[in-house]
Amino acid sequence: MNASILIIDDSAVAREMLRDVLERCGLFASFFEAGNGREALALLAEHAVDIILCDLNMPGMDGFQFLTELKKQQKLQETPVIMLTGAEDRDQKITGLEKGASDYVTKPFDPGELIARVKVQLKIKSLQDRLRESNRMLEQLSLTDPLTGLANRRFFVDALDKAFKRSRQDEIPLALAIVDLDYFKLVNDTYGHQAGDDVLIKVANLLRQNLRPFDIIARYGGEEFAVLLPHTELQTALAITERLRFRVSKVSFSDDLTDLNISISIGLAALPLPHVTTVDQFMRLADDSLYQAKHNGRNRVEFHQP
Repeated sequence: MNASILIIDDSAVAREMLRDVLERCGLFASFFEAGNGREALALLAEHAVDIILCDLNMPGMDGFQFLTELKKQQKLQETPVIMLTGAEDRDQKITGLEKGASDYVTKPFDPGELIARVKVQLKIKSLQDRLRESNRMLEQLSLTDPLTGLANRRFFVDALDKAFKRSRQDEIPLALAIVDLDYFKLVNDTYGHQAGDDVLIKVANLLRQNLRPFDIIARYGGEEFAVLLPHTELQTALAITERLRFRVSKVSFSDDLTDLNISISIGLAALPLPHVTTVDQFMRLADDSLYQAKHNGRNRVEFHQP
C-alpha cells in the first residue's frame, strides 16, 4: 500500500514497537514520528498522512490538546486518530472519542488488535475519500455545461453576483459581455442539430482560448454565452470582445461544413456605473447592448454608454 502513518508518543521505545508491528503487516509505505502533539502538528503542516496513532499522556501537548488543535484545521479534520490509552482509563477513552478520536487501543497493546483497528480506520478513510471525490465530481458536473465543457448558467450567475458585489464595494472595474451566435437556427435547419452542436463546441473552445486565465466564460443558454471580465475597464473590454468577434468570424470548418461562415454579436456593459445598483440592472444593460448589435446588422460589438 502507499498509505502513510504518523505515530505520536513521547517514548521512543513505544514508537519503535508500534512501527515494528505495522512494518511487518505491510500496510504503510511511509512512517512519521513525533514526541508530542506540538511536534506532530508541525510535521502535519509539511506531510499528509492517512492515519494517526496518538498516545494520550505526553509532555508539551497531550493527546486531548492535540485532538482539539487538529480539528481546528479543515484539511486535517477527516484524518482518523487512534488513541493509545491505559487499561483503566475509561473516562479518558470516552473524552477522547468525544473530542474526535476515531478509535482507541489499550496499552500494552495486542499486535493483532492494533492491526485490525488500523485496517478498519484505513478502510473507512478510503471509503470517505472516494465519497468526497464522487461528491466533488457531481458538484463539478452540476456546474458544467455537458456539451461545451464550459461553466453553466448556474455557475455564472453565482460568479457574477460575487464579482458585482466586490466591484461595488471596492470600486473595482468589471465588464460583462453577452455573446450570441448569429443565425444559429439556420445552421441547425440546414446542416442538422449534430452539426449545430459541433459549431457550438468549436466556438466555445475558440472563446475560451482567446480569453485571459482569470476571465469566466459560460454557456448561458442555447447559442448564447456569457463572459465575465474582472478588473477590466470598458476600453479594454471592447478590445477583448472585438478580438473574440474577429476570431470567430475567421473560423473554418471541415467536411460537410466547409462552406459555413459564422459570426457572433456581442453586448457589453462595464462598471462602475453609478446608476447600476443591482446585478439584474447590470445584466439588462449587456442584454440591451446585444439587442442593439443584432438590430444594427449583427457580427458586431455594441456597448452601454452612460
